Amino acid sequence: MNTQTTEASAQSFSQPMAGTKPLVVMEGVTKRYRQGDVMVEALRGVNLTLAEGEFSALVGPSGSGKTTLLNMIGALDKPTSGRVSLNGTDLTQLSGAKLSAFRLHQVGFVFQAYNLVPVLTALENVAFVMVLQGRPPKEIEQRAMHYLERVELADLAHRRPKAMSGGQQQRVAVARALAAEPRLVLADEPTANLDTHTAFDLLDLMHELNREEKMTFLFSTHDQRVLERASRVISLHDGKIEEG
Repeated sequence: MNTQTTEASAQSFSQPMAGTKPLVVMEGVTKRYRQGDVMVEALRGVNLTLAEGEFSALVGPSGSGKTTLLNMIGALDKPTSGRVSLNGTDLTQLSGAKLSAFRLHQVGFVFQAYNLVPVLTALENVAFVMVLQGRPPKEIEQRAMHYLERVELADLAHRRPKAMSGGQQQRVAVARALAAEPRLVLADEPTANLDTHTAFDLLDLMHELNREEKMTFLFSTHDQRVLERASRVISLHDGKIEEG
């Protein structure tokens, strides 16, 4: 897919799927922060709705605000102004333990920097969120191993992150996000460190969960392999959503 095709896709799929329940609603979201002596406006009055069951991609040049937008939706940060709701809950009204608990059960994250716990094995990293959720130990172990098998890393279950390649660590991060059964998965460049075969396998897995379990996905990506699979492409430039 070339650049022109990507831009056309961004325009064609700028609206949420009709006839489905909204899962994420952003209303007038602005985010400002100070960088040295300069005030940066990362998001500027963003209005966005994601429907349940979307498999969407967020595109835009570096510095356009993609990661900031994911952080707002995932309640990792709060907007300077505006409102963000997830599954009917206004995230801007939650704080502390309530916000952490909501995020724990509702959102799965795949970070560009992996964010694996270095002292834990691959199996323990995948199990980590489920342990925090308070699931039964037997279920945790079974689900953790199941998802390591799904990302083709069962043979590395007892290896720590420092003994794995970047691509292997990324697959562990994906398994960790999916195993916890979130309503929404936010993935920041999830295929950036993967070869073509592995990337397609992971996209197949996520698309399967999207179809069968109605898990909602939003990817921040430059990867044409992801864009070709997305049911909707959202274009972000200079902190604003481009209208289609």
